[in-house]
Amino acid sequence: MLKLYGFSVSNYYNMVKLALLEKGLPFEEVPFYAGQTPEALAVSPRGKVPVLGVKQGFINETSVILEYLEQTQEGPSLLPADPFQRAQVLALCREIELYIELPARACYGEAFFGMTVPEAIKEKSRAELLLGVGSLSRHGKFAPYVAGESFTLADLYFMYSLNLACGVTEKLFGLDLLDGLPQAKALLEKLHAMPNAQKVAADRDAAMPAFMAMIAAKK
Repeated sequence: MLKLYGFSVSNYYNMVKLALLEKGLPFEEVPFYAGQTPEALAVSPRGKVPVLGVKQGFINETSVILEYLEQTQEGPSLLPADPFQRAQVLALCREIELYIELPARACYGEAFFGMTVPEAIKEKSRAELLLGVGSLSRHGKFAPYVAGESFTLADLYFMYSLNLACGVTEKLFGLDLLDGLPQAKALLEKLHAMPNAQKVAADRDAAMPAFMAMIAAKK
């Protein structure tokens, strides 16, 4: 059986978890926190989550895990068969990750965990997030899903990256990141209403108090 290593508060962990659920694949969740201990590094070379355990060993990096699942497992496909359309989906995944998720992540500490982020970093993130959403508005189709008519890997990145990025811009800048993009807002609501997404969200909410206590203990 496939084993998913990580924790339910991680957005990247939840991308893989929802993919597994949507494909109808049996898997075991293995609690695993990021770190640089010998035990963590034996599972993940960089000590990051998520990690997928398979018969041959471990697979790390979310994008690689998701493509591995597409290439090796049964269930509904989350990537188009046509090479050009597949490339469009994968490009959207990278654009969302590099130009929205990563700039927002630089501000997670202040937005969600009561820490302080330098003003220069916040302003850089704000500018990059606006550029990133501009790119998404040009490349995304939202018809109704990010890449078109079907739910794909791009929707996983969109769902679990934009949700947090919108939280960052609202809390730190009083800014609606999806202002002027009603199709994107509608899609975010549609994705969060999916039964499997609601299960993932319930697991995240249940795990949040322990996670926040762990963060507080490290301050």
